[in-house]
Amino acid sequence: MVLDNMSAADSREVEMPAEALGRRVSCEGERGTVRYVGEVPPTAGPWLGVEWDNSERGKHDGSHEGIKYFTCRHPTGGSFVRPKKASFGVDFMSAVRDLYQFNLQEVFGPQTTIASKTVEVSGFTKNRADSLGVVSLRHREVSSPGPGDQIRTFMPDVRSLDLCGNLLSSWENVAEITENIEHLRELLLSHNRLSLISDPVSLSHAFSSLTVLSLAGCQLTWTQVLQCAPMWPRLEELYLAENDITELSRPLDVVQDLRVLDLSSNPLVQDSILSLAYLPRLENLNLSTTELSGLQFDDVPPGGKTGMFTTLKVLILNHNNIAQWSAVNELAKLQSLVELSFRHNNQLTNDLTPQTANQLIIAKLPQLAVLNKSRVLPDDRRGAELDYIKTFGLEWLASGGNRDPAENRPSAAFTCTHPRYLPLIQKYGAAEEGELKKQTPFALKNQLISVTIVCPEEAERLPVVKKLPDSMTVQKVKGLLSRMLKVPGAAITLTYTGPKMNGSEVDLDNDLKPLQFYSIENGDSLLVRRT
Repeated sequence: MVLDNMSAADSREVEMPAEALGRRVSCEGERGTVRYVGEVPPTAGPWLGVEWDNSERGKHDGSHEGIKYFTCRHPTGGSFVRPKKASFGVDFMSAVRDLYQFNLQEVFGPQTTIASKTVEVSGFTKNRADSLGVVSLRHREVSSPGPGDQIRTFMPDVRSLDLCGNLLSSWENVAEITENIEHLRELLLSHNRLSLISDPVSLSHAFSSLTVLSLAGCQLTWTQVLQCAPMWPRLEELYLAENDITELSRPLDVVQDLRVLDLSSNPLVQDSILSLAYLPRLENLNLSTTELSGLQFDDVPPGGKTGMFTTLKVLILNHNNIAQWSAVNELAKLQSLVELSFRHNNQLTNDLTPQTANQLIIAKLPQLAVLNKSRVLPDDRRGAELDYIKTFGLEWLASGGNRDPAENRPSAAFTCTHPRYLPLIQKYGAAEEGELKKQTPFALKNQLISVTIVCPEEAERLPVVKKLPDSMTVQKVKGLLSRMLKVPGAAITLTYTGPKMNGSEVDLDNDLKPLQFYSIENGDSLLVRRT
């Protein structure tokens, strides 16, 4: 059956808006847009042809018995419903009244002074002006503004308004609400479907104080975003996740004050991302889940600083397709980058422990202060950089590197692959030959180190050889030894020594550090003592 709940009884007249076409409706918890109003033979009476936001709610593409009544983005995104089955929503002030449980006649009566009016809200009293700095009407079926004078009077101090998931159908609808909220700074409009306006500047007065705008899941393209942008003259934060954004173009004379831009969960054309490079104030860019394989800054060679994204401090690249470490080298060209999120780039890091992957990133990005929401402490950086020198030392020597600065001429291929290597040996000095690690594929089995566990104060206990992950923390090693020796972990102190250390010992004095932080290698000994 193509028509929803078709029956003779449904043909009776029902009241619906005079201009229903293009309006947003809800039905049984699903939202959609009216694309057709009229009869659908052979049945009598009016039908609404609805394109549903959730295509699984629909049944067809707007056709019935071979006749095309409307079009849909998805082949099963449409269906016909009787007007009485659809809700066209409520006005803004009715939704406010219902949510905050007050009587409009009382509040707006001639004897009422709003600034001092105290009303009962859900069992406790609040001052009307003070209580509504933030208003959330998420999923309240708001479709129109209601009386503008009531909005102005009731909301003198509202700074943040949440209208996500409502039935607003146009930017004019939104503007008729916001133009009456003088101090509005933050507006959340995600999961609405708003028709565009031919003259966006004409509505800019309604958003003149707006600095934060969320439009996630609104089926917008980048061209449409730029078309709307003149409405938002002071915008600083723009959230556009889960839209239809693919190819980006350079914003000209709009959104020049943007500091935060979220483009996550959009299938972006990779090369077009550089179109955003000259936004003069951009500090935070979210490119998670955009099918990105890397960013390339060809204006400078490896080790240089690009003239692109000069103000960018925070970059979020989670859940992408980055598969080459050269992509991380490119990020070192960003002049101001101090925070990076790089989780779930599995093509690059699948064969690495998280600790090893993080160490490589830290070593490659000298200015990084925060990685995956964790601060990069001085000890973390020192350990990562020293380990990098040892890990790639043999490759450096093979390419023409030399501990004698006068003879140190590594190949161009090496310096391109490891642009941080020469600055690191200038900082710490080259590793000794015995410290260099033989390169093996980065797999967990190749990151196991063989150590001998020795209890020097218990002669009767024989040494035991164990293979441990070099990412294992000192605390976990103590837990393992606690079970082996049947003593509390807190009663154990650890040091290590090795064949190259001439009998000296190094304290493993930080329980949170991994073994690799202390440069423990195959053949070294862990010395276990009881306190």
